[in-house]
Amino acid sequence: MKVCLKLSILGNICLGVLLSLAVSAAEPSSSVTLPKPPKAKQNFSDTQKCVAPIEDIRRNHGDYLKHHRNETMHKGIRTTQYSLVACINCHVTADSKGNYPNINEGSKHFCKSCHNYAAVSIDCFECHATKPETP
Repeated sequence: MKVCLKLSILGNICLGVLLSLAVSAAEPSSSVTLPKPPKAKQNFSDTQKCVAPIEDIRRNHGDYLKHHRNETMHKGIRTTQYSLVACINCHVTADSKGNYPNINEGSKHFCKSCHNYAAVSIDCFECHATKPETP
């Protein structure tokens, strides 16, 4: 009987420790800073926003870009909606000296700021330009 009681107490202690670890892991760390990507260059009206609502773009932009890539590369369909070039032209901004951030250094580049935070690698810029096209 004493052995069962000791095992029960030990089991409850282990369960308590595991639960406390799970709760502390679920709480956001104060040392992790949320990304603050630069705002879009264009001033959109109330009727015209980005290509989709912000919440949708934040969650699904990778899927949209991949779909657009597949339509362009495999089917020859070239549109501007979900175009990486259009995103870069609107969202990548120069600093006060007119220099654009380097995608490989730091996290000031529009794409890199969130991708660093989410620990997601970006392979788009192995082929695509990381700064806006000049008009």
